[in-house]
Amino acid sequence: MTGEIIKVLLVEDNPGDVLLLQEFLQDVTPSVIELKPVEQLDEALSYLAQENFDVMLLDLSLPDSQGLETFIRAHNQVKSTPIIVLTGIADENLALRAMQEGAQDYLVKGQVTGDLLVRSMRYAIERQRIEDALRQSEERFRVALKNSPIFVFNQDQELRYTWVYNPAFGLTVEEMLGKRDSELISLESAQYLTALKLGVLVTGVGTRKEVSITTAKGTQYYDLTIEPLRNESQQIIGITCACIDISEQQAALQQRKLADETIREQAALLDIATDAILVRDLQNKILFWNQGAEKLYGWSAAEAKGKNASEILYDDDQPLEIKAALLTVISTGKWEGELTKITKAGKDILVASRWSLVCDEKGRPKSILTVDTDITEKKRLEAQLFRAQRLESIGTLASGIAHDLNNILTPILAGAQLLPLKFPDADQRTKHLLEILEINAKRGADLVKQVLSFARGVEGKRINLQIRHLIIEVSKVLKETLSKSIQVSVDVPQNLWIVLGDGTQIHQVLMNLCVNARDAMPNGGSLSISAKNLFIDENYARMNLEAKVGPYIVITVSDTGVGIPEENLDRIFEPFFTTKEVGQGTGLGLSTVLGIVKSHGGFVNVYSERNSGTRFQVYLPATEGIETHSVDELKVLTAQGEMILIVDDEPAIQEITQTSLETHNYKTIIASDGIEAIAVYAKHMDQVSVVLMDLMLPSLDGVTAIRTLKKINPNVKIIATSGLISSQKMEALASTGVTTFLPKPYTINELLLTLQQVMS
Repeated sequence: MTGEIIKVLLVEDNPGDVLLLQEFLQDVTPSVIELKPVEQLDEALSYLAQENFDVMLLDLSLPDSQGLETFIRAHNQVKSTPIIVLTGIADENLALRAMQEGAQDYLVKGQVTGDLLVRSMRYAIERQRIEDALRQSEERFRVALKNSPIFVFNQDQELRYTWVYNPAFGLTVEEMLGKRDSELISLESAQYLTALKLGVLVTGVGTRKEVSITTAKGTQYYDLTIEPLRNESQQIIGITCACIDISEQQAALQQRKLADETIREQAALLDIATDAILVRDLQNKILFWNQGAEKLYGWSAAEAKGKNASEILYDDDQPLEIKAALLTVISTGKWEGELTKITKAGKDILVASRWSLVCDEKGRPKSILTVDTDITEKKRLEAQLFRAQRLESIGTLASGIAHDLNNILTPILAGAQLLPLKFPDADQRTKHLLEILEINAKRGADLVKQVLSFARGVEGKRINLQIRHLIIEVSKVLKETLSKSIQVSVDVPQNLWIVLGDGTQIHQVLMNLCVNARDAMPNGGSLSISAKNLFIDENYARMNLEAKVGPYIVITVSDTGVGIPEENLDRIFEPFFTTKEVGQGTGLGLSTVLGIVKSHGGFVNVYSERNSGTRFQVYLPATEGIETHSVDELKVLTAQGEMILIVDDEPAIQEITQTSLETHNYKTIIASDGIEAIAVYAKHMDQVSVVLMDLMLPSLDGVTAIRTLKKINPNVKIIATSGLISSQKMEALASTGVTTFLPKPYTINELLLTLQQVMS
């Protein structure tokens, strides 16, 4: 079909499905598809009577026709046009019945991709051409059958044998002529054959069946072809048949069916497994892909089979570690290790991978069985734990060093201060040297204090603090001292909760973060300080090892500077680690911040992207006091049964979000990827109030799904959510018109308030 225009008649009454199929066809082959959509079967039949189409996409549930009858009516009118049936997941049996009646293929809604749709159409068109050619050739072959060893015969309208060549059933020609089947073979076999032959006599349409025929000598299997026998006036005067003994093939087929059934049972067991299980040949082509692999990597089995594993699982063609693993598994039969792979959505995941070499019956290697377990989340939590342990170890070491340094610096500083008193008549140069000695001894002491603040935290006078006052005070200092090229903005609510802490130390935290932000913007930029109340629930606490359930205030210091390289993010809180030039920084600013925050029972998160700025978030536990606003006072309006469409590929997030919303009187429906979200929304568009859309999805990413939903309903209300979003992705999201973004991890309170805001 290369270079040809494919004319497609789409019979579908669901606007959402029509729009989605149009999008698929335009994206995959926009220049070779001519699509004509209609909503009713009668309208489609009218078009078919007037013009030819290469293929018909037919929904079996239409306003004027339902079920199998829909296909039969269409097929009877245009047998030369291939038909692909469109059906839902729950109606696959109906689609299979349509296949038995002559449909070329079927596609399940919600599982269709552009490539799959085009492949199916091309396959259907080619298969129809082949079937048409076969029907034309069968007429020619009937003449040749008389010279073959095949059992051929004619029967009249009363189904009596009138001509027999090369008879079967262990009978002679004379024994068969003039007889009916009931006089020659068992009653059950005769009744079945009579029904087949009468069908051909009545309809004038030939048939081909594999039949079993039982005689006194046993049961034999035949491939039976029955065609109407016509006179010169084209009147049906009987039937002509060709019969081939396939008993041996049938026995082999039964054995093969048993083997296939065993394989299917084993495959079903493999699909139950939560791990990704795949089989590759020695050229790295995928032969088997279970449901666990579909869920983990986002590629369906149909998409993955036959592909080179490196093309869909790695950014590079074949990383060196993979080449080494292949050599190991071929030489030793096994390999285990951790690998970074990529999903269909472009998301990096870490897996524990186990490879086993599979050999044929002669012991020659033929394929590799791979079992992958997703350990991304496990490794992330381990990294948090290892980081905390590393910082604790560094803190212990730093504490010991600081103690010794204090012992060394104490006499030096005391001596530097005493010497001028001992030698009041010293010359000016000597006095200057003594001043330098004292100044640098004090500087060393200050460094030791900062090391100790990181190593064992800092203690001070703890009082009920309203952080709002500190932030306003710091902002005033910044506006007066920073370069005019840096714009300072502040956003702090009046009802900010209070914390139990040391004002001087919190002030130091804010100043250290702001000074770092200033240094990251040598050519100017924006520095913002904000704060908000946050109640951390169990959902949030599970996503962060350092968080505990309870009320917090969150102070955010953001800049638009050069950002922090990814390779440095895990080290920025280590004492003396700095990327600044010698003499421009000690590397103790952030370690001091961490020590102070931890001593207050809080934690720090940092988000940064090269050339896109940095955001530090300081979490401090809130406490009761004079100005405390209880969490209970933060009113959340009761829902009125509004329906929320939750779109997320993480089952744990689906479950806890659904449970939380339904607890607050919302109704929910779930979709696991972008394609399913479009289908579900198109079906429930009138009931859905808000779509909660994750942006990192398999099959179809969130931004593309949002664009499609906007085409279906320009007024659809959408809340976008993600655990990690780049500036480019945020720009793409903004271009869709969606302005509400809820970052993960989020608390239930944040989700409920965001829903209220969007629906108001």
